Amino acid sequence: MSESNGNGNGAGEGFNGLRLVPRTDTEYKMKDFKSDQDVRWCPGCGDYAILAAFQGFLPELGVPRENIVIVSGIGCSSRFPYYLSTYGMHSIHGRAPAIATGLAASRPDLSVWVITGDGDGLSIGGNHLIHALRRNVNINVLLFNNRIYGLTKGQYSPTSEAGKVTKSSPMGSLDNPFNPVSLALGAEAGFVARTVDSDRKHVTSVLRAAADHEGASFVEIYQNCPIFNDDAFEPLKDPGERDMRLLRMEHGEPLRIGSDRGVVMGDYGELSVADTAEVGEDALVRHDAHREDPGYAFALSRMDYPAFEHVPIGVFRDVDHPTYDGRMTEQLAAAETARGGEAELAALLSSGDTWTVG
Repeated sequence: MSESNGNGNGAGEGFNGLRLVPRTDTEYKMKDFKSDQDVRWCPGCGDYAILAAFQGFLPELGVPRENIVIVSGIGCSSRFPYYLSTYGMHSIHGRAPAIATGLAASRPDLSVWVITGDGDGLSIGGNHLIHALRRNVNINVLLFNNRIYGLTKGQYSPTSEAGKVTKSSPMGSLDNPFNPVSLALGAEAGFVARTVDSDRKHVTSVLRAAADHEGASFVEIYQNCPIFNDDAFEPLKDPGERDMRLLRMEHGEPLRIGSDRGVVMGDYGELSVADTAEVGEDALVRHDAHREDPGYAFALSRMDYPAFEHVPIGVFRDVDHPTYDGRMTEQLAAAETARGGEAELAALLSSGDTWTVG
């Protein structure tokens, strides 16, 4: 086993001066990360494509299998740990970020991945998600968004569009949906991205960028549910439409939609789409994923509302901040130094303000 100095989940000294996840010289293949469990999702489910992309990506990660952990909540996506030959835990509804936080904080040598869905992660697990992102815990959160509750048979979810007719909203949902990317940016996440289940190359590139980031990373993956919400993202996949709708963001490159349109910025930072021939090439915004102020990334995240007219995919924001894990380690070291070394548990329990009840 060897180590290299790099960012994110590579080994060596990271942004916070911690020894991070070790690297390995073992040349893994995709089959090395496939478990012996039968994959059981509905035919046509987007989870199959995401699983294949993830299994194909893990050998590129260069991390020993025993240092990779997959934590999931409850839902169709949360079957992931069964299908990967790594350590994993199928946890409880909405609590995967909390469990992953404890794991990452206590074991900085692990590459920790959270698999969740729009119901699991944004409803019962909403608080756990935003606080894990706010604290900047060194975990990677993949949120599969199919805009429906699939496992429990088709109720509207926190990302279902207003007016959605489902078993739990027979006259149409009254709720306004979350925009997961906007939510993550509002929680001050340092890394926020979006991709689409059917584009394996793009999924892999986003996963690689998330893994290279030290601190919390959040990736929304548009994922088709063929049974309860089929073709929810069809405009973004149809060969005749997708190039006119998808805004593929690459750091340092002009923001273009198709061959003749692009994104321009107004006097107050607002973003809009214009014909390139009318505004000129120089007027197009060059994407800056490393901009410290999240306002620009937030403006990008609002471009897809309400009906997938222009949908940005790729990395919205990628900035480094001190991690919760790193600051916790520093606090522990400072406390140990102040005490003159490690203390016995019994001594700690009997120190400070104590009293005896007669």
